[in-house]
Amino acid sequence: MESTLVKLTVQGVMPDAIPNSESQVVILQDESKTNTLPIWVGVAEGTAIRLALESVVPPRPLSHDLIRNLTEQLGLKISKVVVTDVKNNTYYASIYLRSKESDTQSELTVDARPSDAIALALRTSSPIYVTQEVLDHLAPENVDPWLKMLGSKEFGGTV
Repeated sequence: MESTLVKLTVQGVMPDAIPNSESQVVILQDESKTNTLPIWVGVAEGTAIRLALESVVPPRPLSHDLIRNLTEQLGLKISKVVVTDVKNNTYYASIYLRSKESDTQSELTVDARPSDAIALALRTSSPIYVTQEVLDHLAPENVDPWLKMLGSKEFGGTV
């Protein structure tokens, strides 16, 4: 049985609300802004996502720029990225690749950290999805107080 996918957009990257934390949080929301998916990432990963959001082009390619360039040179297109699972508070993602020149609809799937998948999706204008099962797994009692600390109204969400 195939999972239902929910399209998300990156609303922003911000420091974790916990004092002295080195983490950053990528805020993703669905189009109706009824589902918010916060994903904690490291500072380097958060910076890579923020640079893509702000359309900053570094003087030399960063890792995600290199991957984008490699896929383009190999004739591949990133068709989508999907946050596929969460286990023990760790999220999992997949990057879906398709040949630009192939008539077939076959896709290759590559396992990835969500932060890398999101940074790559932003650099290639590829859609970002999450499975409904991952959204169902979010415990409102854990996410809602955290969103209140952040002031989620900045992101258009309701808590």
